[in-house]
Amino acid sequence: MKGKQVILLIAAILVADQAIKLFIKTHYYLGEEHKVIGNWFRLHFVENEGMAWGWKFGGGLGKVLLTMFRLVAVIAGTFIIRNFIRKGHSRGFIICASLIYAGALGNLIDSMFYGLIFNESDPFSQNLAQLFPPGGGYAGFLHGKVVDMFYFPLIDTTLPSWIPFWGGERFEFFQPVFNLADASISVGVIVLFLFQKRLMPHPPKKAEESQPETIVK
Repeated sequence: MKGKQVILLIAAILVADQAIKLFIKTHYYLGEEHKVIGNWFRLHFVENEGMAWGWKFGGGLGKVLLTMFRLVAVIAGTFIIRNFIRKGHSRGFIICASLIYAGALGNLIDSMFYGLIFNESDPFSQNLAQLFPPGGGYAGFLHGKVVDMFYFPLIDTTLPSWIPFWGGERFEFFQPVFNLADASISVGVIVLFLFQKRLMPHPPKKAEESQPETIVK
């Protein structure tokens, strides 16, 4: 796979990811939700502090450390993917690596710059965020929040009362709200995991030492 093809793939994912995030950020108030297909596909605007499942890590300092870790990982990933291309690894393997790289870079952009270019999204006043607001952004460099919007509650029901412990409680599957960058990372990782024997590079086998033939007379 050529380097230009990899760049185009990564750029396409980044442009799509950022376009969706910019639209949601400027057209939805925080917590707003709209159904797209039935009840199981919705757009639901939430903001993530930077870790999976909305977890926080050590307050403001933890947020900076997490973003810096992502930045270092993306920089290293640039050279790693270039090395994969030069060594001629399989097309599928390079595509998966590119998906993971593009997703990480997409969320890194949010963390680095969204605090600078957007004002705060307030769920109580239900305001729409402005791009480059007159009063400045809601946070400094490296303190931006990741924008999530895709919500697929495939099952949303109440468990039967006869089920021990959880009977009568609400059950929902699939709960996480995610973005295109998250999906890109997940697809790359899952495909690599499922088809690792086919896609992952293997060390070349050592040539067996030739044995001298013995002629039996």
